[in-house]
Amino acid sequence: MEKELKEKLQKVVELVKKDMANPDIDIEFCIPEVEMDSSSCNVNKEPYISVKYTIEEGDVHERKIKIRRKYTQMEPEDLANLITFYIEQFIEEIDSVEYGGE
Repeated sequence: MEKELKEKLQKVVELVKKDMANPDIDIEFCIPEVEMDSSSCNVNKEPYISVKYTIEEGDVHERKIKIRRKYTQMEPEDLANLITFYIEQFIEEIDSVEYGGE
């Protein structure tokens, strides 16, 4: 991974961590050479972020957000905003299913 891309993705990781500080959400970054939170990361194809959302009943829902090559052309702030948007959308989907859209 070239240095510029690595620095960009490190900035994205920092921004997403800051924006998504929520005790119900567990975010694992699986981005080689940038941040690997888990030994279970499987990054054969594309780097990704694994989001686990635990609802009140203790059920855990998980989604992987892939960091596609085209996304790496974006500015770090824009990419972080896109990832944050995907995470928030995921949470809203789960909440509407689990809590009937409360």
